Amino acid sequence: MGDRWHVEVDRSLCIGSAQCRHHAPDDFRLDSARQSHPAEPDTDAAEQILAAAENCPVEAIVITLLGSGEAVFPPEE
Repeated sequence: MGDRWHVEVDRSLCIGSAQCRHHAPDDFRLDSARQSHPAEPDTDAAEQILAAAENCPVEAIVITLLGSGEAVFPPEE
């Protein structure tokens, strides 16, 4: 069984660039204020979700391992 992730979007950082939708259109939604939300906050690990986080211009997407809370993105320093 693969990893499960918890995906969050920091709404105080999100600028509505929609890069998350570009990289993972099935995994993120934009609301009427163009703020991003994960379609499913708890989800299977997936390359497109990681790509969305890595390409967010303001690093508003945070991914942690479900259960342990260990950082997936951004990586801990």
